[in-house]
Amino acid sequence: MLLFIFICILIVAIMYSAVGHGGASGYIAVLALFAYPAGFIRYDSLVLNIAVSAIAFFYFYKAGHLNWKLLLPLIIASVPMAFWGGNIKIDTHIYKIILGILLLIPAMVFLIGAGKKEEGETRNLPLYLSVIFGGILGFVSGITGIGGGVFLSPLLILGKWSTQKKAAAISAPFILVNSISGLMGGIANRNFEWDNNVLYFALFAIVGGLIGARLGSGKLPVNGMKIILGVVLVMASLKLLLT
Repeated sequence: MLLFIFICILIVAIMYSAVGHGGASGYIAVLALFAYPAGFIRYDSLVLNIAVSAIAFFYFYKAGHLNWKLLLPLIIASVPMAFWGGNIKIDTHIYKIILGILLLIPAMVFLIGAGKKEEGETRNLPLYLSVIFGGILGFVSGITGIGGGVFLSPLLILGKWSTQKKAAAISAPFILVNSISGLMGGIANRNFEWDNNVLYFALFAIVGGLIGARLGSGKLPVNGMKIILGVVLVMASLKLLLT
């Protein structure tokens, strides 16, 4: 079973990093589909998220897509909320239900948005909305192990506050700092169990992240990847909700 998980994590890391994401929802989907122990999923997804989002951040920043003015207010609001979310201990059954519902949101975004063409004109995101969005997504990141990028990117694009490439560049550091904050919150409150396999998972995730971020920060079309990701997330959501 572990070999299949390694391969799936590699593929997920490639696809997610290509669109500037750490891949937490994908790792959660993979681990859920293989019936991996629920006590490890939240912790493992945050660790892998940190590794891959750091790589994606580097490549998208290097390519000149990062908008610091848009990013900083989001991070300032999200980091303390992610730490608070990581401090909260959740019953396994409730955690599965929350995850199952939340995974459907990025799944629908990926599937619906895959065929849409990107519009070039953008507008400024008001500061108060940055604080609200950042705080909510930070809390969700900490409590679930999902970095928040799968919600932030479509939000920025649908609101016409960013282009797809720039949204990816913003999502990567947003995911990185929130995942670190959520992980620290969980460790501080002893909510996470150490998984001996997480270092092996991280190795495959890093390799996938290097490949995907290098391709995605260039001119790689990502619509096909979005469709695949959407289908996988739907499958994982149904498994979590029905078991």
